[in-house]
Amino acid sequence: MKAIEVLRKLEAINKPFYTISDLEKITRLSRGALYVALKRWVEMKVIERIGQGIYIPFGKDLDIERVAGQIYLPCYLSFEYVLSKYGILNLVPYTLTFATPRKSRRYTIAGRDVEFRKIKQGLFWGFRDTESACIAEKEKAFLDQIYFHKKGIGSFDIAEMNLGILSKRKLHKYAKRYPGYVEAFLHKIKL
Repeated sequence: MKAIEVLRKLEAINKPFYTISDLEKITRLSRGALYVALKRWVEMKVIERIGQGIYIPFGKDLDIERVAGQIYLPCYLSFEYVLSKYGILNLVPYTLTFATPRKSRRYTIAGRDVEFRKIKQGLFWGFRDTESACIAEKEKAFLDQIYFHKKGIGSFDIAEMNLGILSKRKLHKYAKRYPGYVEAFLHKIKL
């Protein structure tokens, strides 16, 4: 299959990214032949490799949240990344961090670190679906951060946070669904 034909097919399908399996189906090439073709197409700048086994048409705008939010389902954006996005955390984290009921994993997509943290199935709620990805409500992201901080995973620097944005009522309502140490921590920091 010629490179221009592949590019036309990818543009017609218009997915945010393509896996090796997707490209096998689209091109009808064997896995071995596909790897050779991919190497050539990347060198020719027809397609771009953005992660291990993940490709996009060359020059296509990359929505990192959308791609990351679809490579390891189910998941939702949370923790430091979302706290920063809502203006609660003053720092901008480099890593996009998702909550998932599946095993924890790490990826690198277009040079950005993407982390999926395993959360109990009973805590997998409190998010909304957007065009890009599922994203935690601000109070849920805050409680997820406390939950993992108390488990020894992730940091929690209250001096870098604007807590006035959070709804205390919603925080305490949601905290009842977490282990007791999460609500105790809210009381400790006077929220």
